[in-house]
Amino acid sequence: MSPLQALLNDYLIATAHVENAAIIDIKERKVCASTFGFNVPSENASNLVSAFCKKLLQVRRKGLCFKEKHHKCVRADEHSIYLQNAEGGLIAVKTKTFILVATYRVGMYPSVCVEAVEKLGKKNA
Repeated sequence: MSPLQALLNDYLIATAHVENAAIIDIKERKVCASTFGFNVPSENASNLVSAFCKKLLQVRRKGLCFKEKHHKCVRADEHSIYLQNAEGGLIAVKTKTFILVATYRVGMYPSVCVEAVEKLGKKNA
C-alpha cells in the first residue's frame, strides 16, 4: 500500500464519514491513489482539475457531473468544492500538487477531508 493510499484509509475511510476517496495529480490530471474499488474515470479527474483552474464560477452556478451523476454546488472557493445530490455528496479539496476527492452519503460529514488534505499538504510541501 502506498503512503497516499494509507492516508486515504487512515484519515478518511476510518472516520466512517467518507465512502470513497481518491487523490488526483493536478499536473498529470490522473488518479495516483484511491480507496479499494473506487474508480475515477480520467475524464472526471480532468474535469475536477479544470473546475479548480478555469471553471470555478461555472461550477458554482451549474454544479458538476461526477461519475454520471449531477451534483449541485453547495460551496466553492479556490481550495475546496462541496457538491450534493439526493444520494449524498462529493467534496474536492486542492493543494499545490493534488486534488483530494471524496464521496459521502446523506447525513455524513465531509469536513474530515480537510484534515486529510492538511496532512497530505504537509507531507508533500
